[in-house]
Amino acid sequence: MKLSLNKYYIVFGVVGWVILFTTTLAIPKIFIRSDDLEYSLKLYFWAESVLCGVFAFFCSYIISLFIDYKLHISNLKQNIWKLVLVFVGVQLLYTLIIWPILDIAGLQIKGTNTTVTFKGKIYNMFYFMTLFFVWFFVFLTIKIYHQLKTVNLKQIQLENNLKESQLNTLKGQINPHFMFNSLNNIRGLILEDVDKARVMLTSLSETLRYSLTKSDSNSIALEDELEMIENYVAISKIQFEDRLTFIKKIDDVCLNIKIPPMIIQMLVENAIKHGISNIKEGGTVCLSTHVKDNQLQIIVSNSGHLSQNKNGTQLGVQNIKRRLNLLYGETSTFNLEAQDNAVVATIKIPLQ
Repeated sequence: MKLSLNKYYIVFGVVGWVILFTTTLAIPKIFIRSDDLEYSLKLYFWAESVLCGVFAFFCSYIISLFIDYKLHISNLKQNIWKLVLVFVGVQLLYTLIIWPILDIAGLQIKGTNTTVTFKGKIYNMFYFMTLFFVWFFVFLTIKIYHQLKTVNLKQIQLENNLKESQLNTLKGQINPHFMFNSLNNIRGLILEDVDKARVMLTSLSETLRYSLTKSDSNSIALEDELEMIENYVAISKIQFEDRLTFIKKIDDVCLNIKIPPMIIQMLVENAIKHGISNIKEGGTVCLSTHVKDNQLQIIVSNSGHLSQNKNGTQLGVQNIKRRLNLLYGETSTFNLEAQDNAVVATIKIPLQ
């Protein structure tokens, strides 16, 4: 919306100009110069101030419309001469119209002489021009600030739209990635144990239902994510049987904290796929969460060595890093390292 069309600006402009001329014209003439002025003359001075204020607003409004519709901060230097011409033209318009009106009105007051000399009119013309220049400086400052704010707002909206698009792309990678691994597990199991394959399909359907219903949101409660993790681990245990041990250490204060959906699932999936599956005797996956230094810390560790992950696609790891960066910027961290025959993934998310 143009600043000159803002109703608050119009009201403030009219009132401001009237008050300005009242304090600089009527009050000095009535209360400072003389105490015995006739009522008609006092009324004239008040009317003069109001008329000058209203007409000054009209002239300033012409300039504000020109700035709003013809000028932009990006081409202000190129069109500065146009602005000067409009400014000077408005001053001449103000002078040529306001003085005849005031002279005619002054002649109607009998017994008094309110006619201003030519020298006085020249002096007042520079006085009015000074007022207009001050107004012009204030309006142009507000206008530049308003346009910069609008540009910044549009930039933020574009960045948010870009982030939303990128997040949707990343979330779209999750389900195919997860489906591929799970269907491979079912394919290997279906000829060996039909009942277990049926249970695995049920758990898979629950997991997919969760991922589909939560895909429209960029954050969910941690306790909701844990339900999905249980289903995923149940699917994995059918394949790995006693080779997979899953341990949870969840601090209760973390349950309602919002996190990106399926981000823990991808950590657990990577731990099983690139860690436990490569160890003949199997191993342990441990999930723990706690709050420290005003951050939610999510830690997923698994038996194995970090070098075993080099043959993986690293899709899950890269997905996690990009989602965290898009949602939290540099306030979040993701770290994957080897510690004592184990691989430890740590996510730190700031509490909002």
